[in-house]
Amino acid sequence: MTLDTELKHVETVEQYKEIIENNEKVMICCGRMGPMCLPVYDVMEQLEDKRTDVKFYDMLFDSQVAMQTIRALPEVRHFNGLPFTIYYRNGKVVEATSSIQSKAQITKILDEKLGA
Repeated sequence: MTLDTELKHVETVEQYKEIIENNEKVMICCGRMGPMCLPVYDVMEQLEDKRTDVKFYDMLFDSQVAMQTIRALPEVRHFNGLPFTIYYRNGKVVEATSSIQSKAQITKILDEKLGA
């Protein structure tokens, strides 16, 4: 099962590791097809063509891969709201947010944490 978005989906732990290790800048949104997640996916889809330096992915929150990767990160230990959005640079988490994020909030993180 995957999310119904235009984003690339992370579906295995091996794929997750490969994405993080082989791309300098990555944003992964781990969620469901719910009201707090859909706006974040929409923003990511809008930014994907404009921010070609960043690789954008989604991940199904209730999947085994999410439990073994995103949901196991210490940065999300106290998160309550979906989605969990993780920003990576050179294989390391540089920012993690939960719940709905606006385009302005996402763009600010991309600029500050994944900028040049």
